[in-house]
Amino acid sequence: MPPPAGEKSPYEPNSPYAASKASADHLVRAYHHTYGLPTLTTNSSNNFGPYQFPEKLIPLMIVHALQGKPLPIYGDGLNIRNWIYVEDHCHGIALVLEKGIPGETYNIGGQSETTNKEIVHTICQILDELRPDSPHVPHSSLIKYVKDRPGHDRRYSLDSTKIKQQLGWSPKGNFAENLRKTVSWYLDNLVWMDNVMSGEYRDWITTQYSDK
Repeated sequence: MPPPAGEKSPYEPNSPYAASKASADHLVRAYHHTYGLPTLTTNSSNNFGPYQFPEKLIPLMIVHALQGKPLPIYGDGLNIRNWIYVEDHCHGIALVLEKGIPGETYNIGGQSETTNKEIVHTICQILDELRPDSPHVPHSSLIKYVKDRPGHDRRYSLDSTKIKQQLGWSPKGNFAENLRKTVSWYLDNLVWMDNVMSGEYRDWITTQYSDK
């Protein structure tokens, strides 16, 4: 397995969406190089935490499990992601804005790599514990593997050595603690979830995860 990507690692976008994000970074770098624009670029691993819209993996699994709906996992579920709690990411961005060197890039990544399959099973275990009276226990019985999406990268992983050594940043807590805290937040804020889940959102879920 290759090492985590550093700030100097080449860009290799495998989907039009990823290519559009990479092109934005290149434009920012070019404006700094050509015109001296005081830019700062940060790269982050996958975020999770409170208030995340339920199109993303973690809140989607929580919402569907509570409703007894299928828990869709792309492909074989072995795609690896590096996760960071949203508060840690925000602290990293604030630190870069305060102390970062113009023209530099900083990776802000979490310290946990896990497969999508593992994270969904962990969420199910937490829900089994926190909602033992749920008619859907064990929630893992709701897992359903669906067709992989085009251009789905096998692994995302960032090397955050630079921001740790140069700016003194480090994530707080650990992935397991923050994931449990996140699941608990959604359980305590079911009204918020209901309010954000509009008809357009349900149509998006159907388009992305249903078998064609």
